[in-house]
Amino acid sequence: MTDTLPGPAGTDTPHCPYGHDRLPSPVPLHGPAYKSDPYPLYRRMREAGPVHRVEFPSGIHAWLVTGYRAAHATLNDPRLGKNHALGNDTWRRLASIMPEPQHSQLQVHLLHQDPPKHTSMRRLVLDAFAPRRVDCLLPRLQELADALVDELPETGGADLVAGFAAHYPFRVLAEVIGLPAELAARFDRDWGKVVQPVGPQDPGRPAYEGRLRGLQTYIADVVARKRADCLTPGRAASEDLLGRLVAAHDAGELSREELDSMVFQLLVAGQEPVTNQITTMLITLLRHPEQLDRLRDGIGEPGLLARAVEELLRHDAAFELTTWRFFAEDSDLFGTTVPAGDSVIVSLCAANRDEEQFPAADRLDLDRSPNAHLAFGHGIHYCPGAALARAELRIAIATLLARLDGLRPADAPGDGLDDLTWIPAVLARGVNRLPVSYDRRR
Repeated sequence: MTDTLPGPAGTDTPHCPYGHDRLPSPVPLHGPAYKSDPYPLYRRMREAGPVHRVEFPSGIHAWLVTGYRAAHATLNDPRLGKNHALGNDTWRRLASIMPEPQHSQLQVHLLHQDPPKHTSMRRLVLDAFAPRRVDCLLPRLQELADALVDELPETGGADLVAGFAAHYPFRVLAEVIGLPAELAARFDRDWGKVVQPVGPQDPGRPAYEGRLRGLQTYIADVVARKRADCLTPGRAASEDLLGRLVAAHDAGELSREELDSMVFQLLVAGQEPVTNQITTMLITLLRHPEQLDRLRDGIGEPGLLARAVEELLRHDAAFELTTWRFFAEDSDLFGTTVPAGDSVIVSLCAANRDEEQFPAADRLDLDRSPNAHLAFGHGIHYCPGAALARAELRIAIATLLARLDGLRPADAPGDGLDDLTWIPAVLARGVNRLPVSYDRRR
C-alpha cells in the first residue's frame, strides 16, 4: 500500500495536523492492498490522532482506535460494553453480522458479554487453558506437530496451510476441550468462514448461511454426544471442558443459546486465529531470512524462541482488530464524541506498531524486551486461551524450522510472497495458501 490515500468523492476529508496528505472520513478499511499491508495506513492514522471514523466492506461505519496508549485505555474502559444489545439502529441495519436465528443462538458467547455474566461464563473455561495444564500437554502438542510434518513431502516443498497450519490448531483444540475423535473427523474447516460474514445482498450470502446451518447442526451433535457421555456410568461430567459446559447448562448456569455459543466460540475462535497466526509468523520469517536462520540455528538458546514468538505476535498479529464495543450514551473518546450505540473497535496491529511504545516498531527484533504487545488484547476480555496459543506457536515454528531444511519461499513462479492472497476477513490477517520450498524433510 502506498502513502497516498485519496478520499472518495463527496467525503469530508479533514486536514491532518501532522503534515501528511489528508485522510478521508470515513477511512476505507478494505481492498487487497489494505489487507496485504495495512501498516502504512495505520501509521498515518496514528500520526493524525487516536480515533478515526472508518468504513468496512459492508458499508458499516465505526470508530477505530489506533495508538498504543489509547488502545490500552480503550480495552480497559468500563464505559464500553460488548453486548450487541447496546448497538444502535444504524449499526444493526448495516453490520454484516449473522442472520437470525443464528445470531441469537450463536452470538452470546464470551466475546459479546459484559459483567457479571461475562465473569461467570469465563470462569467455566479458564481451568482448561490454565498455564499449568498447558505445560502438562506440551509432549502431546509436540507429537501432533511432528505427525503433521511426517505427512509432508520428503523434498521439494508444500503448502504449509493445507499441510500444517489448517490442521494443527484444531487437533490440539480437540484434545484440550474433549472433542471425540469421530466428531473431530467430521468437522468441516469451511465452517470457520462464518467469522467472515457477508451482507444480505452479497451473492455469497446463501453459501454463508449454509455454513451456519451446517455448523449449528454439528454443535447440536457435539452437545448431544457430551450429554450422553456424562450419563455413562463411571464417567464424570467434569472430565473435559465440553462435558463441564454441558453440565453447567443442565445445572441452570447457562442457557441453551449460551452453551451453543460457547461451543461455537471454542470450535471457531479457538483454532482459526492460531492457524492464521502460524501463517503470518512464517511469512514474516520468510521475508526476513537472516532472522529465520538465526532462530533456526538458535532454537536451543535460552529464551530465544519465547522472545521470537512474542515479537512475531507484535510485528503482525493475526487478530488485527477487536470485535465491537459500544457506549451506552454519547461519550468522549480521546477528544472525539462517539454517539451511543456506534461501534468502537481497537486496532491491535496499529497499537503494536506504535513508535512511542516500541522503538523502531516496524523492525523485526527477535531480542526485543520488554514487549508488552496487545496481540491477545487486554483487560477483562484478554484471550483466555493465550497460554495454549503461545505453546502451539512455539512448537509449530520450532518444528517447521528444525525439520524442513532450507525452508524458503516457493520456487515456482506465481507462488512467491508477493503473490499471496490475504483472506478478506474484517478482523483477521492470514492467508489460505502458503507455498514454500525446502531441500528435505528431516
